[in-house]
Amino acid sequence: MPTIINPTYLDHDERKIHLPDNPILRNHYSHDILTNAALNFIREPKEEPFFLYAAYTLPHFSAKEEDEHGLTVPTTAPYMEKGWPEKAKKYAAMIDRLDKDVGKIITLLEAMGIRQNTLVIFTSDNGGHSATWKGFKTNGRLKGYKRDLYEGGIRVPFIASWPGVIPAGQVSNEVIAFQDMLPTFATLANTTLPGETDGISVIGALKGNALPPNGRVLYWDFGHTRDRYDQAIRLGDWKGIRNGKDQPIELYDLSKDIAEANNLAGDHPELVEKTERLMETEVAPSPRYPVGVKYQGGPIWKKNW
Repeated sequence: MPTIINPTYLDHDERKIHLPDNPILRNHYSHDILTNAALNFIREPKEEPFFLYAAYTLPHFSAKEEDEHGLTVPTTAPYMEKGWPEKAKKYAAMIDRLDKDVGKIITLLEAMGIRQNTLVIFTSDNGGHSATWKGFKTNGRLKGYKRDLYEGGIRVPFIASWPGVIPAGQVSNEVIAFQDMLPTFATLANTTLPGETDGISVIGALKGNALPPNGRVLYWDFGHTRDRYDQAIRLGDWKGIRNGKDQPIELYDLSKDIAEANNLAGDHPELVEKTERLMETEVAPSPRYPVGVKYQGGPIWKKNW
């Protein structure tokens, strides 16, 4: 499903919250509604520990990604007077709004006296967007953007805070992924997993420790329902990437080359061969998106939307 910053309705359990004025932003902004719902959920009396997933959409581009109208926000404050392009002001205002609303959640946890017993994680589902104003240097030294399998597309910020448990101001270089969240939360909740998963508990990394050697393979693919079919494999410090089904595999040592500037494929043919084998075996196509089948008009959600 595409992300729409200004939808005409939001789903809430089994009902819809209609936002009839939203296309012209007179009275409603979906992000604000999500924030209020999150705060109200936290305030509700509970006898057991709770889990809240606040799936914010900010910052996000709409269909017109390349022009200033591809970003919609009620105000560009506090950046109105900046000498930036208009879309840069809008993007920065989105992030400012998100930052302040995360702050509201933290403040509420503190006011309720449960901050010390609450793990808070702030992260993103992808890297920076190519349409972001270049003056912001959204991905720093990382190569690529959202929808790429270079680090700029798949490496994301991950901030975890838990007073008294997670050391403050510390940076970890352990490699973790979103599939690790379920086993991590299950361990913290002292419960068993519902079945087999691809993730591992990363509580040790959250506490500032090194994870035990696991030798696991991390796999990404993108675009197998379109003309492109990109794949990437991570093996320890090594990263193999292929931009297109019949394209050569590139190989990078991320411990020395986080910018993926030095392709070492020619120096390590054995690693390239292993990466290619893994690309063939690790892919797990779903019935909805079988590999090699191209759907007219793009991904299935466009046909059903």
